Amino acid sequence: MAENMYPGGVRIDPLPATAGQEVCILYSGLLANSGADQVYLHVGYGDAGKWKKVEDVEMDKTGYGWVKVLPAHDLGAMHFCFHDSAHNWDNNNGVNWTIQVHNG
Repeated sequence: MAENMYPGGVRIDPLPATAGQEVCILYSGLLANSGADQVYLHVGYGDAGKWKKVEDVEMDKTGYGWVKVLPAHDLGAMHFCFHDSAHNWDNNNGVNWTIQVHNG
């Protein structure tokens, strides 16, 4: 995976993200380091104040952390954070993580 490191133990590949292509999100942050038995990616698109297409998806545990590959939608920005099965959240100190999704 490329050196696309964000604060809080988040890596994203590829960057820039392109609509219709898959994006890999690797999480090795607070929840992963606290022994979470399952981590979920909470993701949505569009305006930071009003997410669209919001969903929670299970991530897969690897030797490097938790990973999820999903398509980038053509709705501007992708916003995301993480939670575990005990409903503990890692939302980057309340600002979540955001990447821009480009149109090809």
